[in-house]
Amino acid sequence: MSNVRATLQAALTVEGSLGAALGDWKTGMCLGLAGTDTPAFPLNKLELAVAGNTEVIRAKLRVAQSLQLNDRIEDILITLTSQYHLIRLTQAVEGLFFYLVLDREKGNLALARFKLAQLEKNLVI
Repeated sequence: MSNVRATLQAALTVEGSLGAALGDWKTGMCLGLAGTDTPAFPLNKLELAVAGNTEVIRAKLRVAQSLQLNDRIEDILITLTSQYHLIRLTQAVEGLFFYLVLDREKGNLALARFKLAQLEKNLVI
């Protein structure tokens, strides 16, 4: 589990990161979380967000299948007025996803996507 913890801590190095988690969209379980525990995004909400967003992932996968898309979903972005919520489906381990919350004014979305893609390569479960 230390690899998960270290990976999530590395995800938090992206400027503007408020919280990061690793979830399993097949079960809705949160495998690990890390964050700043700020009023903007309390850490105890992260596990709830992971569980809830498994439904978002499942719905998007059903739509992709219905459309017969011969492609894979890399990430899903939820844009709020003050935050970005980035969901990145891992390709290395089927069924897992990263969930990263960024402050919209401070965060760099492109850098966050790049960082999660890099971290995924070294993830060991």
